[in-house]
Amino acid sequence: MYLTDGEPIWRQIAGTLEAEIDQGVYEPGDRLPTEADLSRRFAVNRHTVRRAMSHLQEVGKVRIEQGRGTFVQSDLIEYPIGERTRFTQNITSGNRMPSKTLLRTEQVRADAVIARNLDLRKGAPVVLLEAVSEVDGRPISVATHYFPAKRFEGMIAAFRDTLSITAALDACGVHDYKRFSTRITATMPTRQLAAHLQQPPTRPVLQTESINVDMDGRAIEYGLSYYASDRTQLIVESEPLREHSALKKPA
Repeated sequence: MYLTDGEPIWRQIAGTLEAEIDQGVYEPGDRLPTEADLSRRFAVNRHTVRRAMSHLQEVGKVRIEQGRGTFVQSDLIEYPIGERTRFTQNITSGNRMPSKTLLRTEQVRADAVIARNLDLRKGAPVVLLEAVSEVDGRPISVATHYFPAKRFEGMIAAFRDTLSITAALDACGVHDYKRFSTRITATMPTRQLAAHLQQPPTRPVLQTESINVDMDGRAIEYGLSYYASDRTQLIVESEPLREHSALKKPA
């Protein structure tokens, strides 16, 4: 049935499944039939099916999760990271609906990492804000933000009222700010983080570690964000680096 025009069988199987995905037979997030089921359907061995699935993953149609199966790739949300990274603006520019769910707000003491990135002494009070960011009602990231408490005494109340970092900063007197640096890594989520992102704990997430500064170059926010890797594509926009103690090498 699939030995037509000399085209390899695996490629014909991949083409059939790709067409079915495009036609909506399998929707984003759906799990495809098992290798055994596809082997019976196409009357081929599992190695041939595996080759077809690998090709579909390479072209971005599916993702293969060890021990769970093969899933149709979700529609990726492009999320630019540049000099001015704003969640609401990024999402609404793609004609999508942004929202946030507040997880916690509190004042804590800065550990060594937080203190270094905010140019504070270790143990200085900082405001902690944690929230889940959603697009069209589906979670795409969980972020924890830290701010110098002495400068941003009204930050918790402002964020509770607006659920917007930009609006809360504006209410606290910072009317504009810029992204100083962003570090991106892949990591495995905790079970709690996976639950917030509504994904299995066996799927990696994208972690960003960022510093935002005011227009005078003073650090105002240190953040850790975790993005669902099957739903989000981070796009880094080039920009010049500025001097900040967090990036200075120890003497």
